[in-house]
Amino acid sequence: MKTILNSVSAFFVLCALCVLCGEFAAQDFRTLKDGVEYAEVTKEISGLKVNMNLLRLDLKKVRLDVHHAMDAAIGTEKTSSIATRHGAFAAINAGFFRLDTSIWAGDAAGALMINGKLLSESANDRTVLKISNDGNITEIEIVPIKTEPFFRIGISEIGISGINREVKNGEIVLFTPEFHNTTLTGPEVFEIAVEKDQVVYISERGSTPIVSNGFVLAANGTEKAAFLKSFKIGDKVVLGNRFLPVPGRSPKGMFLIRTVDDIVAGVPQLIQNGKIDITWEQEKSSKAFVETRHPRTAVAKLKNGKFLMVTVDGRSESSAGIDLNDLAAYLLELGATDAMNLDGGGSTTMFVDGKVVNKPSDKEGERKVSDAILVTLRKKK
Repeated sequence: MKTILNSVSAFFVLCALCVLCGEFAAQDFRTLKDGVEYAEVTKEISGLKVNMNLLRLDLKKVRLDVHHAMDAAIGTEKTSSIATRHGAFAAINAGFFRLDTSIWAGDAAGALMINGKLLSESANDRTVLKISNDGNITEIEIVPIKTEPFFRIGISEIGISGINREVKNGEIVLFTPEFHNTTLTGPEVFEIAVEKDQVVYISERGSTPIVSNGFVLAANGTEKAAFLKSFKIGDKVVLGNRFLPVPGRSPKGMFLIRTVDDIVAGVPQLIQNGKIDITWEQEKSSKAFVETRHPRTAVAKLKNGKFLMVTVDGRSESSAGIDLNDLAAYLLELGATDAMNLDGGGSTTMFVDGKVVNKPSDKEGERKVSDAILVTLRKKK
């Protein structure tokens, strides 16, 4: 009888330990604001110490928004600065971007939509975070998508190669008012300006002004330029865009959110439908990117409906960074049903209540980035 009781006691102790391991959040998260829980975690992962910062958010009590640096379509700015300007309580860096010293620095490397306006096209069937703030709750989806921007003239539909970025040979690129005052292009680019769906200006010199209620189509290369040269002042030109599922990857019902406010892309997907599924090959990333320890930024949808933001410090003696296999396993342990990786490395930044709470890995400190996901407290009724 005593042996049986000891066995039963040991069983319940083991169960309790398992619960504590899987539900560390119940002990380590602390409430900062209504709907905002925060934790600083140090764990040994694959033999090395790792420091992490986590935000667990109730999307009925906070809202999420994506904002680009300088409220434009190109350029860079610190995550803390973007958050402060918009009065956000918290923020993390978001999508990958062009990081150089050119005028195109800050160009999003994948789909980017802000306030219902598509500012950058999708790339390589990559996973995105879709955000809807319709009503009194923020809804999110983590899914792969394809964008298909186009314009119509008459009954003809013509595909657009890209949005608000450098125009490469053989391309037609759309420039919207969020980009800049002009297209910043050179004389090798032929352009037409459209206002209220009518061609109002034709330029062979580049750098065409972009009116607030219009757009510019820019072509580089003999064939594409010749097509735009067929347009005349007064011709009607209408923009369009389709969001398409990625065959073999997009889950059924992926477009449950009808009104999409913001979209930001990452790479790769980490978890789908409660199972680890790291789609680096399908998203044209690399095995080394997955398996090398780096600072990381990630987001996840949890079983209880809450939203998780995670930053992992790395490239220092105090924190070794994490590979994506270990990151996915950790997020699954925290209850993630869907998760994705965002831009990491020197970009990894978490801002909470007026300060950067993680340790960015760049020697200069916090890096300027392209865009950020902001957390704003909802006003109580």
